[in-house]
Amino acid sequence: MVYTDIKIEDIQNWLKDNLVEERYIHSLGVMEAAVELAEMFDMDVEKARIAGLLHDAAKCFSNEKLLEIIKEHIPEVQECELLNYKTLHAPVSAYLAKTQFNVSDSEILDAIRWHTLGRCKMSDFEKVIFLADKIEARTRELAFRNECLELLKQENGLNKSMFKCFEATIKSLVDRRLAICHITIDVYNELLADIFA
Repeated sequence: MVYTDIKIEDIQNWLKDNLVEERYIHSLGVMEAAVELAEMFDMDVEKARIAGLLHDAAKCFSNEKLLEIIKEHIPEVQECELLNYKTLHAPVSAYLAKTQFNVSDSEILDAIRWHTLGRCKMSDFEKVIFLADKIEARTRELAFRNECLELLKQENGLNKSMFKCFEATIKSLVDRRLAICHITIDVYNELLADIFA
């Protein structure tokens, strides 16, 4: 199935022009990891490719521009999502996917929208894109990637790997004394109950 009328090469060129080089390389890595995981879980590879490639489309916009777009076009963004500027790009990237790249598929848009904070009751596709962002092979730590890939082979592996990512993210936020949105804590608690109950 086709999820956008814009060619992959044209999307890549736009990203190359609008992202710093390392972020562009990361986006290619997430696209590749999303395809890898989609194949592993028998999901739509083309859908994963588009979501992975576009997940960070707004990452290099200024905080002012991100907040302006959120205020004008994405009123459903919650107050707690504005606590940490590092996550502002996620809803704006979903907005760009829809308006700049003509993506209308709700699963792709939701996966991009929630790839930083997560949310309770994420679909398996959303989890795959979330994980692809954390374990892509081009810029992420290889040891962490391998640990997550091993967890994916286990029973309930998708949630176990997600839990590992949320555990690491929350530890990192605490270590850097950054605010933690309650949405992320809620997901952590949901996964904790699912895996260890």
